[in-house]
Amino acid sequence: MSFTESKPGKLFAKYVSQNIFAMIGISAYVLADTFFISRAAGADGIAALNLVLPLYSFIFAIGSMIGVGSATRFSISRARGESDADKYFGNGILWAIVLSLPFMVGGLFFAPELVGLLGADKDISKICVPYTRIFMMFTPFFMCNYIFNCFIRNDGSPLLSMIATLTSSLFNIIMDYILMFPLGLGMEGAALATACSPIVGIAICSVHFFQKKNTLQFHIKGFSVKRLFRSCQLGISAFVGEMSSGVTTMVFNFLILSISGNVGIAAFGVVANTAIVATSIYNGVAQGSQPLLSDYYGRGAKKNVGKILRLSIITSLVVSGIIVIVTNIFPAQIVDIFNSEGDALMAKEAIKGVRLYFIGFVFAGINIVGAGYLSATENAIWAFVTSILRGVVAIVGCAFLLSSIFGMTGVWLAFPAAELATMVVIIIALFRKKK
Repeated sequence: MSFTESKPGKLFAKYVSQNIFAMIGISAYVLADTFFISRAAGADGIAALNLVLPLYSFIFAIGSMIGVGSATRFSISRARGESDADKYFGNGILWAIVLSLPFMVGGLFFAPELVGLLGADKDISKICVPYTRIFMMFTPFFMCNYIFNCFIRNDGSPLLSMIATLTSSLFNIIMDYILMFPLGLGMEGAALATACSPIVGIAICSVHFFQKKNTLQFHIKGFSVKRLFRSCQLGISAFVGEMSSGVTTMVFNFLILSISGNVGIAAFGVVANTAIVATSIYNGVAQGSQPLLSDYYGRGAKKNVGKILRLSIITSLVVSGIIVIVTNIFPAQIVDIFNSEGDALMAKEAIKGVRLYFIGFVFAGINIVGAGYLSATENAIWAFVTSILRGVVAIVGCAFLLSSIFGMTGVWLAFPAAELATMVVIIIALFRKKK
């Protein structure tokens, strides 16, 4: 599908709004997980969920790298009239299945060792191990669901992508409640609900293949390492973007354990899971604008590329303002949602964390949108540099430095400091790209 028939602003509103709703849907089930687990297992349950989040992030990071990268190559190649454009979809699915196998083996045979490496003690391990074993066995569905969504969005069906995401999220929330409470399965029930939700998403996305506008084809003969590598070049910013939350969580978990123990971990769990909602909105802007940027870029429509970028940045700045205002006015109310045990120490630390941590979203929006733009327009080197700076180098460096000086306050300030440093580099990259 080409985007020549509509104005860029109108298309931007359509694609971005639908993708924001879809991303909020994903974050909604994360919050629902956190809420239900807090009711079923208290602060220990939240701590357990937070400790295994890096594994989730790694799985989603690989799926997003293949999905976003392959779909971007598909859009650019199709816009240029290249003959191998239709081979990227099948190649992405096949490689996702292959790369999911180590996760399945790890979850089945090495779950205790994995959660131990992530910092779980004996009490938390009792909760973590069955949860981890279940969701890792469903890794192929998580990865393939991401790829399906990326491709049908790039093939002109953002509405169906949104419906698939929202429906799978709603399924997750409903099954969370049913499995955890009426059936009494606890954390295992939460894992089963989460693990089955991508199957629902894939089933709904498959409707696209029966529509007249579908141009996607599944080619087994297109299975290629070279094609995977070319795709991953443009998906690396998506990979690092997903991994950044996992890296941040893992580094923060170890630092917080040494400073304030499981109470601090539970507080960070509340902050980190709430932050997923904010991040999802920016991801909605970046992923919604990607099909437009790639198509316009592939056809050489530089004016339209610039307009989409400007609209993306303006949207992210408006969202940033709203997020900072809400988290400064209502931090106690946000924390109370997940504090079923009325833990005063956890609540006090989490409230401070919400106020300080969310300052970083003043800068995060520009960083996520900017990295997405660089990737969508084939600027793989700058996309990688800015993404790895944001997702690993800056956040890890700031966390260790500031926590050593200010303790827990330094941990909360690490995210704003890292995002500010990254924004400087992103702005430089955007100006260089413009020249």
